Amino acid sequence: MYGFLQSLGIANPTGTGWLAVVFTFVSAWVVTYRFIPIVRSFALRVGWADQPNARRINREPLPNAGGLAIYAGVVAALVLASLLRPIVIENVLAEVLTILLGGSMLVLVGFIDDQYGLPPLFRLFIQILAALLLIASGNGIEATFGTPIDPMLSMLLTILWVVGITNAVNLMDGMDGLVGGVSFITAMSLLAVSAQFETRAAATLLLAALGGSALGFLRHNFHPSHIIMGDAGAYFFGYVLAATSILGNLKVTTVFALVPTALFLLLPVIDTTQVVVRRLMVGKNPLSTPGKDHLHHRLLAWGFSQRSASIILWAFTLFSNWVAMRMQGMSFAVMLATTGSIILLLGFTVWRRIRAELRTQR
Repeated sequence: MYGFLQSLGIANPTGTGWLAVVFTFVSAWVVTYRFIPIVRSFALRVGWADQPNARRINREPLPNAGGLAIYAGVVAALVLASLLRPIVIENVLAEVLTILLGGSMLVLVGFIDDQYGLPPLFRLFIQILAALLLIASGNGIEATFGTPIDPMLSMLLTILWVVGITNAVNLMDGMDGLVGGVSFITAMSLLAVSAQFETRAAATLLLAALGGSALGFLRHNFHPSHIIMGDAGAYFFGYVLAATSILGNLKVTTVFALVPTALFLLLPVIDTTQVVVRRLMVGKNPLSTPGKDHLHHRLLAWGFSQRSASIILWAFTLFSNWVAMRMQGMSFAVMLATTGSIILLLGFTVWRRIRAELRTQR
C-alpha cells in the first residue's frame, strides 16, 4: 500500500493517499448520479430506449444510454483527481490511459449497437482489439508454463479472459440493478486487493472510479429502474473489471493460478457457462437470439421479486469475492472492513432508492 501511495506522488502516504482514492470514488459517484437524469431526459427525447424483448424483462421502453453517464463519471473523476493532485508517474498514467482507450472503444461500439445494431463479428473484432491493446502495452496475462515465456500463450489467455468477461457481464445485464450491484461489489473487492501492491496502482485508481460510478448509476437503476446501462455500460464494466483484475503483471504458472482472479467474477462466468451448456444440450446455438435462461430469470420463475433476485445474486457475488480476497492472502481485518463498506454503501443506496419511489407514489 505504501508503494502505491508513493507512486501517486504523495508526500504523506499514510494520510492523504487514501484521500486521493476516496476523492476519486466520491467524484465518480456524484458525477454519475447527477448526470443520469440529464442523459435520461435526452434519451427519451431522441428515442434511445430498449423495447421489451426476450432477454430483458422490462414491460415498457427504457432509456438505454446509462452507459454514457457511467463512462463520463469514471473519466471525470480521474481528470478531477489528477487536477487536484497531479499523478506524476508515467507507468501508471500510461496504464490508466490504455484501459480507458480500450474502454472508450467498447463504449462507442456498444452505444452504436444499442441504437442501430451492429454485426456480432464486428463487435467481437473490436473486443479483440481492446484486449490486444492491453497486450501491446505489456499488461496482459504473463504465462510462465515454460521457459522462455510463450508470447502466443500469453496473448491467447489475455484475449480469452478479456473478451470472455466483457461478454459475460453484458449477457448478464437483463434485470434492474443486477450488473450495477455486481460491478460495484467486484470493483470494491478488487480495489482492496490492488491497493496492497505497488504494481497495481493504476488498477486502484480505475477501480475507485468504476466503483463510485457503479454506485451512482445503481441509485437510478435499482428496481423499478428509470434507465438501463445498455451494451455501452455493460461492455465498459466488463472490460475494465477484466483488465484491472490482471493488471500488475499477473503470472500464470499453472491453470489453477487463475482461480483466485476468476472468483472475483464468478457470477458472470457461471451465468454465461450454464446458458451455453443448457443451449447446447437442447441443440440450440448458444450465440442465438437472447432467451430467458439466465440465473436471474430462474430466480424470478421461482417467485422472487426483481429486488429480491438482485440482492440474492449480490450476496453470492460478495461471498465469492470474499473467498477470492482470502485466497489472495488479505488479512481478516481488511476483508471485514471491505465487506462492511460494501454492505453499508449498497444498503444506503437501496434505502434511498426505495424511499424515493415511495415518496413518488404518495
